[in-house]
Amino acid sequence: MDAHVLILTFQECSARYGLGPGALHEFLQAGLLRPAPAPETVFVDEPDDLPRLARLHHELGLAPEALDVILAMRQRLVRLQAALVHETARARQLEAFVRGNGPLEEL
Repeated sequence: MDAHVLILTFQECSARYGLGPGALHEFLQAGLLRPAPAPETVFVDEPDDLPRLARLHHELGLAPEALDVILAMRQRLVRLQAALVHETARARQLEAFVRGNGPLEEL
């Protein structure tokens, strides 16, 4: 198991994030959370996942399927931002090489 994975009970989820057992079961069925081995526990892969999910659930009141779409779009945006940073660095490196200001290094 990854060292960064947390395991929370339904009671902890309720106390920390205001998510009741019904909402948590819906999130589990929709694949938004993963069940942990112990009864009424969930894995939290990233520290910000559950607070973000709770905030979207409380503020927007959307069905779990819609939350899944939003989270998938966010994940894709984060990957695109990382790719943009990488490509921007490569473009700067190529510009420096073309101008004769430095070697072209592998990024």
